[in-house]
Amino acid sequence: MTDITPEIVEQHGLSPEEYERVLSGLGREPNLVELGIFSVMWSEHCSYKSSRLHLKKLPTEADWVICGPGENAGVIDIGDGQAAIFKMESHNHPSYIEPYQGAATGVGGILRDVFTMGARPVANMNALRFGRPDHPKMKHLVQGVVAGIGGYGNCVGVPTVGGETNFHPAYDGNILVNAMTVGIADSDKIFYSAATGVGNPIVYVGSKTGRDGIHGATMASADFEEDAEAKRPTVQVGDPFTEKLLIEACLELMATDAIVAIQDMGAAGLTSSSVEMATNGKAGIRLDMNKVPCREEGMTPYEMMLSESQERMLMVLKPGKEAMAAAIFEKWELDFAVIGEVTDTQHMVLEWNGEVVCDIPLGPLAADAPEYDRPYLSKEEYAEWAQIAPMQDVPDTNDPGADLLKMLASPNLSSRSWIAEQYDSQVMADTIQTGGDASVVRVHGTEKAIAISTDCTPRYVFADPYEGGKQAIAEAYRNLCSVGARPLAVTNCLNFANPQRPEIMSQFVHALEGMGDACRTLDFPIVSGNVSLYNESKATGGGSAILPTPAIGGVGILEDASKMATSAFKSEGDAIYLLAPEFWAKPDPTRSHLGKSMWLDVVKGRDEGRAPPVNLAAEYGAGQIVRKLIGAGLLSAVHDLSDGGLAVALAEMALAGDLGADLVDGYEGYTAAQWWFGEDQARYVLTVSPENADAFNRMVAEGPDIPEAEMVGFHRIGTVGGDRLLSVSVADLRAAHLSFFAKWMEA
Repeated sequence: MTDITPEIVEQHGLSPEEYERVLSGLGREPNLVELGIFSVMWSEHCSYKSSRLHLKKLPTEADWVICGPGENAGVIDIGDGQAAIFKMESHNHPSYIEPYQGAATGVGGILRDVFTMGARPVANMNALRFGRPDHPKMKHLVQGVVAGIGGYGNCVGVPTVGGETNFHPAYDGNILVNAMTVGIADSDKIFYSAATGVGNPIVYVGSKTGRDGIHGATMASADFEEDAEAKRPTVQVGDPFTEKLLIEACLELMATDAIVAIQDMGAAGLTSSSVEMATNGKAGIRLDMNKVPCREEGMTPYEMMLSESQERMLMVLKPGKEAMAAAIFEKWELDFAVIGEVTDTQHMVLEWNGEVVCDIPLGPLAADAPEYDRPYLSKEEYAEWAQIAPMQDVPDTNDPGADLLKMLASPNLSSRSWIAEQYDSQVMADTIQTGGDASVVRVHGTEKAIAISTDCTPRYVFADPYEGGKQAIAEAYRNLCSVGARPLAVTNCLNFANPQRPEIMSQFVHALEGMGDACRTLDFPIVSGNVSLYNESKATGGGSAILPTPAIGGVGILEDASKMATSAFKSEGDAIYLLAPEFWAKPDPTRSHLGKSMWLDVVKGRDEGRAPPVNLAAEYGAGQIVRKLIGAGLLSAVHDLSDGGLAVALAEMALAGDLGADLVDGYEGYTAAQWWFGEDQARYVLTVSPENADAFNRMVAEGPDIPEAEMVGFHRIGTVGGDRLLSVSVADLRAAHLSFFAKWMEA
């Protein structure tokens, strides 16, 4: 028996104070198996000990929310007896250490979170953050992550329909790989994780358990030291073909009445799945470790409980259903084993070779896990720490067309076609839009469609965590409205650095405050999510802390998919309008924010100024009127404004439609830079055909249907036509847009 020394406690990621809590909870010293279980369950990754206090403040309820945070994924009602089930999760640390498998198993894990609740996955999305393209490791990391996402998603047969990819030096030593899955289920066939029924059999299904991924949750709960490469064995290895079999076998069993509870084995594997099932069911659990299917010789209970081998599930079945369930899993060539039973002890008891090797009360493991109220800076203290101030001299441009070319060729605004072409976006044959503001997937066999968007602007969140948190939600909302979808709910992946630093905790707390305010105003609740902390690196060439990155996954519904809007210019002669709050009242050029803008960074090489403020009432009003116009069939194209402002939005519409535009020179009181490249919020570009002009004007005059929505204004800024934009040919814009990845990957 291994003696539990202070060194072993430290190796398991527990502080001396936390170990004292273990002793108090157990009433004795733990053995190594028990220490390992406490280690993973109390890791940041599993316990959310630094974030739980603040997550409770987020709005999570609405009439259409069936299940909010606390289960494997969030569930919302989409009508006609159907539900959408979705979640976003991180696989950051594993993807930096081993990019292909790290990204692939991130996709596999989030798929399991969704189908474990009874849904058939219908779409994958992602949100990726990388460091400087000229960093010596970065091309290898990008190639590996993209190949891993494509390799797993393509093989498992679920379309990868969109996402976002950004570059910034802050991610040099700690990239972010956030994966999202959406599935569809019958709303009366949702499966939950609460283990109930004393004596009910606990069954293990899927792949065998190996030694891959041991201590993965603990590794994901610490920052990188110099030894990142040595942590390669903590990265799991995925098999998408097994996952495909597991999806089909689980859905087949779910069509029967055999399942009492089901949970995937994600972070912390067999430990977290069994503890969560027993805790949620207010029950106990007994496992016979000799019955766990293992693929390697001589595995110990410690290794079995902490392994994060992929493609595994834990279930509680009704008594007498074991043989039927076994037949289904054997048909799909998957392991099936009865490994224990539900008890009424509220303890986790593990037996091995006839002896009890673990006996832990579940309270201290889960509900009574540490919860910290870590110190954080006030908003004013944070602004002083981050040295954020208004720009003293606001630059201008005398050649917007040349600036636009430079911006389209930059890493953050270049075409993502090199990435998208590696993903199968059309498998299942229900994908009806990729590459627009939001991706759109038809609900199979219906007229409805689900719209999905992933969004965050980390440079804004760094400059002002509160406004940046609001903006991340608002942009997801705008992207869904831009395709005509009614925004319903949010999942998130909250990526931050070390929460033990007050400035980092300040980013977290104030970003969540902004997100919460935005969700309440926009009626856009948060139903699931993930927290990933300690995203910073001391590894060679690393840049310490990442930018605060609360990635948002937004989901909305189109009741009639035939009314979906797209962003491409359609026809010569269509009128182009800018919808913006400032056109309702007297235009205010000081609103046109160049601080923290992409233009300031790419063209002027400056990173300064404040993040643009977000007027939530204006966002709500703009979204309402845009959806009303789309629903009436009056718009030929819609695109929201974000990175790069008006000029980049127009260029993306021109490239998508292969048409130019004749544009106004600017607007009174605005400098050229403010007009073309300012990044104000709540703005859209719309195009209207001549035959719809009168009806468009009447509906615009009516405004939004909802009284609390703030009015917004419209200003005609040009006409679609020709082959030039801002005096630059569309062909030259396209060449610039495609140049970055082509040159980088061929170099």
